[in-house]
Amino acid sequence: MLFPDFRARRLRDNSNFRRMIRETTLLVDDLILPLFAVEGKSVKKPIPSMPGHFHLSCDMLVKTVKEAHDLGIPAVMLFGLPEKKDPLGTGAYAHDGIVQKAIKAVKESVPEIAVLTDVCLCQYTDHGHCGMVENGKVDNDASLDLLARTALSHAQSGADMVAPSDMMDGRVGEIRQTLDEEGFSGIPIMSYAVKYASAFYGPFREAADSTPQFGDRKTYQMDPANALEAIREATMDIEEGADIIMVKPALSYLDIISRLRDEIDLPLAAYSVSGEYAMIKAGEMMGWIDGQKMVMETLLSIKRAGADMILTYSAMEAAKALNTREY
Repeated sequence: MLFPDFRARRLRDNSNFRRMIRETTLLVDDLILPLFAVEGKSVKKPIPSMPGHFHLSCDMLVKTVKEAHDLGIPAVMLFGLPEKKDPLGTGAYAHDGIVQKAIKAVKESVPEIAVLTDVCLCQYTDHGHCGMVENGKVDNDASLDLLARTALSHAQSGADMVAPSDMMDGRVGEIRQTLDEEGFSGIPIMSYAVKYASAFYGPFREAADSTPQFGDRKTYQMDPANALEAIREATMDIEEGADIIMVKPALSYLDIISRLRDEIDLPLAAYSVSGEYAMIKAGEMMGWIDGQKMVMETLLSIKRAGADMILTYSAMEAAKALNTREY
């Protein structure tokens, strides 16, 4: 059909019509809020590169989680910063580790919210890599047991879901087997299956104190140039027992989200990472952009690409906007 017989603007001219024919809907139910737990009491230390986010002691973390729950956000993702680090990242799987404490605090105070935990070693190792280092290289197979022990300790502390982000080959299968053997067959795994070696992680590495002390992570995180590899990585993790597949970062990899949506039938998550968040906040602080509108458009694009759920540092801001029906 051609103009003037067809007029596309007929259905754009009325706000109710626009709502009725909207093809993609962003909901508060789609959002997961990442949070950073630290030792201490009454700690709420700003993270300079991530305005609006903080290092939180467990008591302050619980307050933030309560606010998120009141907004209708269904889940939080916990990261932890230990007081001490070592080559084996023992703080990651210690029964009294910071994430283990945070899980218990949240589940005691806000049992209705789902607690997801990041399973990795980078925040806990003195070398900053996501696995064990032997002779200057990250040893894939030697890392698997420690990752499985970390996931198990999170489940024992009350986590509702574990999310391995290390990108070691075989870690999903190792974690699944360990959880099943220890009586946690009901705990799902959200796998960071498609995690790229991205420049967009910079602010997070400051927030999590996880910058590698030598080299980089290109030997285990994916090359940003690769798309077919994403299908292979996701397929392997599904075969090992993953329940949800994640793509990270999100905004620069919308094509990957879309391709995976066409290829797999499991729930698909996308992580809108710290660099994406920081760029919008910086532009907003400079007065160059409308930060809230850009946040909502960005999240909508991730949902439109095929993500079922979005991990985003803008979850609280987005939830408030959605609850007021501004978007």
